[in-house]
Amino acid sequence: MLALAALAVRLLPFRTLTKTLGWGGAGHGNSSEPPASLPAQVAQAVWRASRRSPWRTVCIHRGIAVQWMLRRRGLDGRFHYGLSQADSVLSAHVWVSLGGTILIGEEEASRYRCVAEFPPGGATQPLDGQGTST
Repeated sequence: MLALAALAVRLLPFRTLTKTLGWGGAGHGNSSEPPASLPAQVAQAVWRASRRSPWRTVCIHRGIAVQWMLRRRGLDGRFHYGLSQADSVLSAHVWVSLGGTILIGEEEASRYRCVAEFPPGGATQPLDGQGTST
């Protein structure tokens, strides 16, 4: 999934890519309840693969891979896209959460204001307390 995510970021327009982040939403996939440890295991697997990857991976690659893997398993993961500006330099960061817990991308998420959440529909709360946005 990490390789597919990197390829998708390179080849697809962002608008098209974000449409894929809601595929296979909660309620799809296995009819049995997944183990509570599954989300953390998915994030850990992606993080390990990222460290061993022969190419450079960044937060958007890891976030897309985790989001796709969660959604395939019927879990309602949320892909967050945040922006930050310091010294006139705009930077972006991606993180994925499930039930309010950040699974991947947490190390930098607090520095960014969430400007979009995928799939859309839930209220997006920036982690820095600067109000809400969608």
